[in-house]
Amino acid sequence: MKRTGPTDINLRRLIRYLRKKSNEEGVKIWKDIAWRLERPRRQRAEVNVSKINRYTKDGDMVVVPGSVLGAGNLDHKVIVAAWKFSEKAREKIIKAGGEAITIEELIERNPKGSGVIIME
Repeated sequence: MKRTGPTDINLRRLIRYLRKKSNEEGVKIWKDIAWRLERPRRQRAEVNVSKINRYTKDGDMVVVPGSVLGAGNLDHKVIVAAWKFSEKAREKIIKAGGEAITIEELIERNPKGSGVIIME
């Protein structure tokens, strides 16, 4: 039988953690993000900083079930949690006064997932 799903051990651990937190907290957002991260790599989200700038306002919390890329500019503070960040994207988010964190850190800060925007 051929293995399906992500082969990266860290990603598989994150998906299990998301499902566990979803069941513990009774919240569906973490299960939804786990499902999105399980997709094949070519179907996973790749979001540019310009899109985050366009669809958020100051102080929003955003989760990207995939990669954040550095095209565009950011002109307000946003907390962005993602599976991966490019170096330029991380620099631009921090330069704007925001935070670039992991999905685990976001769950620790906000276990109920209230006010979190999923961006794809």
